Amino acid sequence: MTAKVLITDYVWPSIDPEREVLEAAGIETVVAPDASESTLAGLAQKVDAIMFCFAQVTGNVLEAATNCKVAARYGIGVDNVDIGKATELGIVVTNVPDYCMDEVTDHALGMILALNRRLIPHNRSVVSGGWGDVVLNQPMHRTRGATLGIVGFGRIGRALAAKAVGFGMNILAYDPLIQPGTEVDGASAVSLDEVLTQSDFVSLHVPLMPETQHMIGAPELAKMKPGSIIVNCARGGLIDEDALAASLASGHTAGAGLDVVEPAPPDPASPLLKQENVIITPHTAFFSQASTLELERRTAQEVIRVLNGELPENLINPDVLGTARSGI
Repeated sequence: MTAKVLITDYVWPSIDPEREVLEAAGIETVVAPDASESTLAGLAQKVDAIMFCFAQVTGNVLEAATNCKVAARYGIGVDNVDIGKATELGIVVTNVPDYCMDEVTDHALGMILALNRRLIPHNRSVVSGGWGDVVLNQPMHRTRGATLGIVGFGRIGRALAAKAVGFGMNILAYDPLIQPGTEVDGASAVSLDEVLTQSDFVSLHVPLMPETQHMIGAPELAKMKPGSIIVNCARGGLIDEDALAASLASGHTAGAGLDVVEPAPPDPASPLLKQENVIITPHTAFFSQASTLELERRTAQEVIRVLNGELPENLINPDVLGTARSGI
């Protein structure tokens, strides 16, 4: 019998690259017409694997997928799949944690530079006929000698540090897995408080989980330097956006760059949409043609490995080993 994989959703032009990889391995693709729980649960009943991007792969969907052996995320974060339920059912969960490091770090650094140089409001002034109206009284840091604080010093955090060093920035890093006081890949590991109080720019690169929900709220923003800039290209929910809007309105925070918001899309009434020195992009930091092609192919290859009874390159739920439906 031909194995089948359910593709819940995707945001690129076609699934031709992954379909080619899967079909070469004798695997048929089933594409969901929408990402509602009822639709996914219905289609999941007859598949051997699920590939998902932004769709919610809930416990109900997983329970309906009685033949499913692997749930493979197109991407890095896995907060939209019920990992506990997957493990309980013997379903392997995978992701692709390093496919877009260049794109995300370019995006974060681009936001920092654009916000610091106030490119968007100054451009808007010129376009509206106000060439001579710009008042140069807003905070603007010289990047050489400025301090970039990176919260979450995994693959992407370290890649960002390497690029920022080229601009002459000093790097502070906070990561709960790294002992403060050590030097790691050109960064000084410090506490979260030290990142906030000592940095001119702060960039977030941590997963969303109960411990990190609103990890940057009013108290944390108040600790940051007056005139500092914060960027989030990781997950919506890491920043309390009401608190951020208030800090921006007061002038304490000079700028914010958000590739992710909560909820998504943002509420049209959100004050963040009306504030001058805010850049919001629609969760596109991952994107380039090269990164997307890599993501499509590698996600499909993870499915093939698991269906062949092999370990995936990136196993999210190691507790499944020994009880996995795939036999690994």
